[in-house]
Amino acid sequence: MTEEIRWVKTHCARMDHGGCGLLVGVRDNQIVQVKGDPEGYLNHGYTCYKGRVSADRLTHPDRLKHPLKRVGERGEGKWQRISWDEALDETASGLLKIKEKYGARAVGFGVGMPKGLEHFVLIRLANIFGSPNVIASQDVCHAAREVTGIHTCGFYPVADLHNPTGLILSFGSNLLSSNEEGQIGSMVLEQIKKKVPLIVVDPRRTELAERAEVWLQVKPGAETALALGLLNVVIEEALYDKEFVEKYTHGLEELAQHIKQYSPEAVSELTWVPADLIRKAARMYAAAKPAALQWGNAIEHSVNVFDSARALVCLMAITGNLEVAGGNVNAHDPKIMGLGEFVRADLIPTKAKEMISAHHGVIPRLMTIAPAYFRKAVLEGVPYPVRGYYGMCCNPLVTWADSRTTYEAFKSLDFIAVADLFMTPTAAMADIVFPVAHQYEMNDIGHYGIGHGMVLARPKVVEPPEECWPDMKIMNELGKRVSPPELWKEDHEEFLEDLVRPAGLTYQEFVAKGYLKGPDRFKSYMEKGFRTPTGKVELRLSTAEKFKLKPLPEYTGMPDGEDPDYPLLLISAKSRYFLLSSYRWVEKLRQKRPHPFVDINPETAAAHGISDGDSVIVETKYGQIEQVARVTDTVHPKVINVALGWWFPEGDASEQYEWRKSNFNMLTSIGTLGKEFGTPNIKNLPCRIRKK
Repeated sequence: MTEEIRWVKTHCARMDHGGCGLLVGVRDNQIVQVKGDPEGYLNHGYTCYKGRVSADRLTHPDRLKHPLKRVGERGEGKWQRISWDEALDETASGLLKIKEKYGARAVGFGVGMPKGLEHFVLIRLANIFGSPNVIASQDVCHAAREVTGIHTCGFYPVADLHNPTGLILSFGSNLLSSNEEGQIGSMVLEQIKKKVPLIVVDPRRTELAERAEVWLQVKPGAETALALGLLNVVIEEALYDKEFVEKYTHGLEELAQHIKQYSPEAVSELTWVPADLIRKAARMYAAAKPAALQWGNAIEHSVNVFDSARALVCLMAITGNLEVAGGNVNAHDPKIMGLGEFVRADLIPTKAKEMISAHHGVIPRLMTIAPAYFRKAVLEGVPYPVRGYYGMCCNPLVTWADSRTTYEAFKSLDFIAVADLFMTPTAAMADIVFPVAHQYEMNDIGHYGIGHGMVLARPKVVEPPEECWPDMKIMNELGKRVSPPELWKEDHEEFLEDLVRPAGLTYQEFVAKGYLKGPDRFKSYMEKGFRTPTGKVELRLSTAEKFKLKPLPEYTGMPDGEDPDYPLLLISAKSRYFLLSSYRWVEKLRQKRPHPFVDINPETAAAHGISDGDSVIVETKYGQIEQVARVTDTVHPKVINVALGWWFPEGDASEQYEWRKSNFNMLTSIGTLGKEFGTPNIKNLPCRIRKK
């Protein structure tokens, strides 16, 4: 007799930051349908196509189902099946040999963007092992905005799309395609339906831009100049919130003097945006009470990110849009275990001084290592040798800037272990590969530690294959082998109980609730001021000299310069059908995007003899790749938009699945880095294109 469909409430994950409440239909330990939960706090029933087909990740015939040990040369694609005990013992031995010879800091612990609680178990593993080096994508994703916010106003200013707002300024963000950090596309659509005016800053005419009252088609790489131009109009025309600025900001006079050079006419020359549109957008944003500035991580793909982020926080501040409902808020966590306690930060008190990044003088409060600095340590021993790597939820060979350097670094390491669902180009470089349980096959908690003031329940929906373990379990068992076992759990699910215990809940009681949200606290600065050295929003940084930072945001020119031999500008955008380099092996998603498409304007295509569907070569001074032309007027004639994250799961295992052929990061370099975060230019690069 066939079992009835059982419906389980959970939240989407590992398709982006996740957050959509889901109803998952299960029969006989198989997921038969995924749909949006009408009661979902963030999505109210909406979910994207990726989410609806997300269960297909679990049933692919090539999914990793057993621990593997490399038997050929590194990257050759030859493996031997081994037991879990062997895999864990070999990994522990590999890491401990390096620790004995070079010290704990010679092992890097790698992760992609935060997916769930395993991200923080990884930091705990590194801390307990004694390594200060967690290698993450934060140099190009999230941390630059968060840490810049902390230095400028004392917190990470999150666009409040839950409360009524007078206007949304979407700056380098496209929520209808990529739901980042719990800001779900449906939240923007609900505001638009209420006739909330929308301003979009984007080099591409996206679906969001088509819905905008004002679209500022900015020159890629000149977004800092545009932000400064908006500031210029608000200050020069005295459109700012005078009471707030007088009482709660530091350095207006210096900013006002500094900003004079960024008139709309001057900025128009730099950005391609007409001066009258710059004025209109600035006036609309300043007049709306309140206005929400939704900033995307596109601004973090340039060496100039600190200036861009600083300028935008200053814009939020002087218009009185900080810490107000419908503006940009300080999201407070619910009663849960604090990050420091969870990751056992107490066991590595000198971490900030010991990190690889400390040698390079990055901004204080950035606690992960930029991949560029990790590879420098591996290949050059600067500031000290790094010889081992444990990675999960990431595919650095494709996703880190300058893929050739990544390959050289991984080839040279003494030991690599990788945990993944599927054999990726990076996993193919490992000595040990662990097969993981995926989202629907484990109990988890989402949105912890990313600054949005909520945590989401992700209960197990189906049982995993017999030898697929949750990342948390893998690290818990590895931790017992490389550090004092008493610092680890009998059962890894105790981590879930620890996290929600301060709320007076068990994990199952938390699951019944679905999510926990911290309290809304608006205008708390009226009693406490801002958590900065001056107690105010620092339009001019009071710590600039101390930390060797710029006191005021400025535009210093195109991030990668100009080059007449490469007359076009290269950008990229996330695909709504993949998560960066993930899931090209999911058939329903691959059908939607079978090839890596490069968007090219009809005028530019005609000038180069390129037709829709042609194979083309895209080239920068750092390298070249092959993609497929898609002729569209959504991009400027001087801009091409290249597909991100491409490798070919159907390709040759001994060539790590052809990661060189179409991979965007063959076109990028780590030769120039932003000082504050170690950020490379992974957009806005001079390029050229030709028919293959």
